[in-house]
Amino acid sequence: MADADERRQVIERVRGRVTPDAAEREAMRDAVASLTERVEAELAELPVTGDVVQVGSTARGTWLAGDRDIDLFVRFPPSLDRETLERYGLEIGNAVLPDGHEEYAEHPYVNGVFEGFDVDLVPCYDVGDGAALQSAVDRTPHHNAYLRARIDDDLAGEIRVFKQFLKGIGVYGSNLRTEGFSGYLSELLVLEHGDFESLLESAADWHPPVAFDPEAHGSTSHDDPLVMVDPTDPTRNVAAVCSAANVARLQHYARAFLDTPREALFEPRRPDPLTPEAVRAHLDRRGTTPVAVVFDAPEIVDDQLYPQLRKSLSGVRDELDRRGFEPIRAATFADDRAVLFVELAHRTLPAIERHDGPPVHVRKHAAGFYDAYVERDGRGRDEREQEQEQDQNPEPDAGNDSPPDVYGPFVDGDRYAVERTREFTDAAAFLASEELFGVGLGAQVETALQTAYDVFVGDEVATLCGEFGTDLAAYFDPQP
Repeated sequence: MADADERRQVIERVRGRVTPDAAEREAMRDAVASLTERVEAELAELPVTGDVVQVGSTARGTWLAGDRDIDLFVRFPPSLDRETLERYGLEIGNAVLPDGHEEYAEHPYVNGVFEGFDVDLVPCYDVGDGAALQSAVDRTPHHNAYLRARIDDDLAGEIRVFKQFLKGIGVYGSNLRTEGFSGYLSELLVLEHGDFESLLESAADWHPPVAFDPEAHGSTSHDDPLVMVDPTDPTRNVAAVCSAANVARLQHYARAFLDTPREALFEPRRPDPLTPEAVRAHLDRRGTTPVAVVFDAPEIVDDQLYPQLRKSLSGVRDELDRRGFEPIRAATFADDRAVLFVELAHRTLPAIERHDGPPVHVRKHAAGFYDAYVERDGRGRDEREQEQEQDQNPEPDAGNDSPPDVYGPFVDGDRYAVERTREFTDAAAFLASEELFGVGLGAQVETALQTAYDVFVGDEVATLCGEFGTDLAAYFDPQP
């Protein structure tokens, strides 16, 4: 393991690189002041009191050099009805950012560009504390106040280093595409541990589930791999969106940095896109058969799309596994089109599959299994047993030209078993059939598939490189 001086040298170099300089800070302050003045002028025209507060990393001095995001929340009295709050919020937003556009989280807000900064103007209620919410965004000003009272310049520098580290390893962002660490969670984790290096030393030894409760609310009983009880709202886990895989990635790269500190860990990895020839070469080496369900991506935001894609991919993969095609790995990609990509050990399987029943000595269940397969064969037990006796003493001309649907039931070891005809012997045929719609797809993904989709098999997936070459490069060169 590297010594502390070596780690600190890397940390300080990164810290200097990600700290905004004086000119950037001044430009940020000037833009915020101008925007605040404009919002206050619009508020003065309304028949209701309100104020504007800057929130987020730029308000707390924890933003990374080059990031140009400003978040302003316009607070209204809790007595204002939701419809009026939304209307006033959009009126102010459109007046202050006339070239902006309306977006929607829990309720509408306006996003636009001002003096080179990307600005969100969000209406919310001025509630007394983070637990007395009328809308989900109401807690954000309380997050801001909590952290501003606790973060000094030195701690802000450590937070920036941690955020850049999370970006470098690909786990920064609380959107449902990334399922990673939000800026607020990052700040709370550094605040909890005191500095970047101490946080990594702790994370390297985590045994999830791991829970932190900064204000000792005593409410850490959340079913998540990482729990950070919101200091301003004891009912909320700030880390709820963070996936188990991303917690594990943080642990892996924390150990990697502590062992061999290097600036490369702070730089995002984006592989060069693969060519079709490179994809075919990977498949030749691996000896596998990929299948891909390809369709027009539903026109919904990423936070709705990616959970549905993951649910759909899980359903497809699990069903292919249940049917014996042995998925090795799976992934989903999306742009204008979406892809459910599953790499299989086998594309085709034998015409029959074995199905084991219960041990014969478990009388009730064994009899039920035996009778079910005898009846499935279209005969009762007595008739079946008579035919078995005839099979032992066949007449000269006896024969059956049609193959059976089920071989057995027979005894193998101490249990019944059957060999039954497989419904699909080709994975591609299954994916192209109506049976695909029984695997538990996301609602809007299912609608898109019902409209149209293609199934690519084997080398055909190489044609996806034009749109998904980078995704395929990451798939065929997987990293922790």
